[in-house]
Amino acid sequence: MSSPDHEAPAAAPRATPVESIRKALFAYRLLAWTTGIWLIALCYEVVLKYVVQVENPPSWIGVVHGWVYFVYLLSAANLATKVRWPIAKTIGVLLAGTIPLLGVIVEHFQTKQIKAAYGI
Repeated sequence: MSSPDHEAPAAAPRATPVESIRKALFAYRLLAWTTGIWLIALCYEVVLKYVVQVENPPSWIGVVHGWVYFVYLLSAANLATKVRWPIAKTIGVLLAGTIPLLGVIVEHFQTKQIKAAYGI
């Protein structure tokens, strides 16, 4: 019979390299801010159209925001798979991009947590 080893087990190798997480985090941060800025511009367009009742507000802002938000979804999902977020957290982060400034606030706290967890 062998005696049990009382040493701490070696840390399991990470499934995702830190450099890959760093790149995914950068893309997520960039797109969270870009989505937030375009969402504020979209809110401005909506106020112009329905509150101020400007006849021809710029209608292309919604299209640009839609595409930027789509790329944000892809980058956040990519980061979520690399850092293995639970599905509820992933959905929360994805939906944060639909509320003005919330996506930027969530990005701040998620970035802080990921940097601490992975030593980035």
